[in-house]
Amino acid sequence: MTIEQLTELLGWASVINIGYLFLATMFLAFLRKPIFYIHSKLFGVDETELNSTYFNFLSNYKIAT
Repeated sequence: MTIEQLTELLGWASVINIGYLFLATMFLAFLRKPIFYIHSKLFGVDETELNSTYFNFLSNYKIAT
């Protein structure tokens, strides 16, 4: 694998990760109630704890990206 191929691979990986981060943020911003309902029923967590969990997820993913 050449440097150019590696650069292209990492560039596309960055585009995909930033796109996912944007999509996850938009879902949480605009579809908050349905997502809260699903996750609270699925994991048995209250709404205040979900807020901090979502914030932690988005901030950690942003740092990793």
